[in-house]
Amino acid sequence: MSDDKMRVSRRDMLRGAGAAAFLGAALPADAAPKGKTYPGLHRVGPEPVKFSIEINGKKTEWKLEPRVTLLDALRDHAELTGTKRICDRGACGGCTVHVDGKTVNSCLMLAVDAAGRKVTTIEGIANGDQLHPVQAAFVKHDALQCGFCTPGMIMTCAAMVDQGKATSREAIRHHLSGNLCRCGTYTHIFKAVEEAAK
Repeated sequence: MSDDKMRVSRRDMLRGAGAAAFLGAALPADAAPKGKTYPGLHRVGPEPVKFSIEINGKKTEWKLEPRVTLLDALRDHAELTGTKRICDRGACGGCTVHVDGKTVNSCLMLAVDAAGRKVTTIEGIANGDQLHPVQAAFVKHDALQCGFCTPGMIMTCAAMVDQGKATSREAIRHHLSGNLCRCGTYTHIFKAVEEAAK
């Protein structure tokens, strides 16, 4: 077969793709394979769902669409804007919060998945007017520049210190590998965590 007969023009390729898309959309809904059912799991949505959540020690009732992320719920519905949206894909750690004591990228978690759980944000990490040891050490060691990554960085560092995982410089580096600081204040951050861990 000659090269000319084997070539597919751009127009032919687009025509074929369009036909495939049309046929896929024209199939009846019940033509799709039935999914396996799992006991204890149920679907919600697309309409808003009512649920309760504890944020910084205060019980809150929300009625949100299931597609709303925890980050959006905290910022737009609880007005807790300390949790930052930076990459919005779980790559930078700027939106880190604690859910039942564990660090979570709130941009990757749906708000409905936090129903009935305890969420702590940067606004709730201090004990009244007394800063968390990590917060105080960040101030002392000037461990921030622009400050945009700082809330997520502090939440990760606080969990590390509270769980006794800040045992060495290498351990600190490892646990902070999911948090990015574009200003490059890592050396100051490491010093702050080492002091807070004492």
